[in-house]
Amino acid sequence: CPAPALLCGLLAAVAAVAEGGRALPQLSDDIPFRVNWPGTELSLPTTGVLYKEDNYIIMTTVDKEKYKCLLPLIASGNEEEEKDYKGPTPGELLEPLFKQSSCSYRIESYWTYEVCHGKHIRQYHEEKETGQKINIQEYYLGNMIMKNPLSEPEESQELCCGYDLFLSLTQIPTKNIEGQMTPYYPVELGNGTPCSLRQNLPRSSTVMYICHPEAKHEILSVAEVTTCEYEVVILTPLLCNHPKYRFRASPVNDIFCQSLPGSPLKPHNLEQLEKQQEMLKMPFRRVKEEEMPSTKEEKFSSIHKPVAVGSHQLLTVGTTHISKLTDEQLIKEFLSGSYCFHGGVGWWKYEFCYGKYVHQYHEDKESGKTSVVVGTWSKEEHIEWSRKNAARTFYLREDGTQTVRMVSHFYGNGDVCDLTDKPRQVTVKLKCKESDSPHAVTIYMLEPHSCQYILGVESPVICKILDTADEYGLLSVPS
Repeated sequence: CPAPALLCGLLAAVAAVAEGGRALPQLSDDIPFRVNWPGTELSLPTTGVLYKEDNYIIMTTVDKEKYKCLLPLIASGNEEEEKDYKGPTPGELLEPLFKQSSCSYRIESYWTYEVCHGKHIRQYHEEKETGQKINIQEYYLGNMIMKNPLSEPEESQELCCGYDLFLSLTQIPTKNIEGQMTPYYPVELGNGTPCSLRQNLPRSSTVMYICHPEAKHEILSVAEVTTCEYEVVILTPLLCNHPKYRFRASPVNDIFCQSLPGSPLKPHNLEQLEKQQEMLKMPFRRVKEEEMPSTKEEKFSSIHKPVAVGSHQLLTVGTTHISKLTDEQLIKEFLSGSYCFHGGVGWWKYEFCYGKYVHQYHEDKESGKTSVVVGTWSKEEHIEWSRKNAARTFYLREDGTQTVRMVSHFYGNGDVCDLTDKPRQVTVKLKCKESDSPHAVTIYMLEPHSCQYILGVESPVICKILDTADEYGLLSVPS
């Protein structure tokens, strides 16, 4: 097989080989692998993933190059799970959220989603014409079927924790969120608005509650998985007190491949492929700080200041607090691109610098930082894009005045995509989001089509500058 196929075959072999009579787990996205070519000197790690000398396979390339590849004893990151946990069940941890009758909202370009925890999920759109009443188009995606609130405490406890008992006896479900299998606590809602596409059967939803230590019960995503059946992902800190729902990054499982006599240290075709990929990245590489032009008139530094999402490295999608700057300073540095926002869950993280670029990257202590350019800013290309797409979305206030709700910016000319042979591109949607903290930021990444992305950025800071958007959606510092 050619070099790329060698790697695919090698990873497939990890799933197929049986060692000591024990079949290794099926290959899945939640167990990351990395192939290393250590040469003649091989020093196995003394901690973390374990290895045995007889747990290897011999791989041969199309050029008859042979390699002895030592396989890891698979580690999925769950080895340190606290088996003796005696604290509250996940249902009991979430009970305060249901008792408070609180609701979470997510504003898309057309629809607004309302999740009133323990009650219902509503999808709606409001339209108002001058001098007329508001027209609301709405659907209930699910309602919670609750017992009489005056029922006995024993009955309420049974309602709360019956599913907890079921989960304690079975495997906790997980969902792939940006490449990382993440545990969640499901709550089923039915009896929604009848669906005409399914013989008027009621709509239904599964609400997936996921631990995030710094979240405020945000709606991460809403997806229609099948016709009129939905999945809603909620980030909440309440579940984080339960050890089985805490996010744990899966350890990277290294595969060490050493060349056998007569073969190069690394397959020739693989080295050629890596050189070609480096050449493709060259036009889009990030300019080093020392190469940046220095302008005395610049009031703010052109050095990018990354803003980490949260102080923990457990989960980096959700709300963060960036910097206690004044509003004017923060707005200026955000619009100048000197403040960059980071977000992402699992293996890949995302970096957004306004008016500059969007990057996808992975950081590793041993191999350093791997970065992919998702899109770069060109004012001319964005203006051309905005002539065919809505750069601004408006909202009508009750008094009949119109205000900007969201602006969309186009970033093209990213790294070439292997699936499409075209440069990656991303549409950045900047939205107003009210929050108790004026410095809160929520950032998330979607990929509706191969290598064509949507980056959502929501913050109270954006609320202060949306009305400055011109016909192309370009923002400026408020006067």
